[in-house]
Amino acid sequence: MANPKEANSRRVRATLYLPSELLEQARDATVYLAGYPTRLTLARLAEDALRTELRRLKDQYNNGQDFPARQENLRGGRPIAA
Repeated sequence: MANPKEANSRRVRATLYLPSELLEQARDATVYLAGYPTRLTLARLAEDALRTELRRLKDQYNNGQDFPARQENLRGGRPIAA
């Protein structure tokens, strides 16, 4: 569960592209779990998934610490080559 500070932060709209099969699975899960006791929403599913993955990435790549604040906005286009 998110801490209260995170849960009460301002919400913003984000647009991103996902594989259609992944989005359909997420929608199916959301509809299936929308009622009591879970009351799942697609936004909450996405938020929880992002928080979980960010925690894993911090642990794996940054000793569990927050990543440094970015100095510029993300650029669209092809991913950066490794």
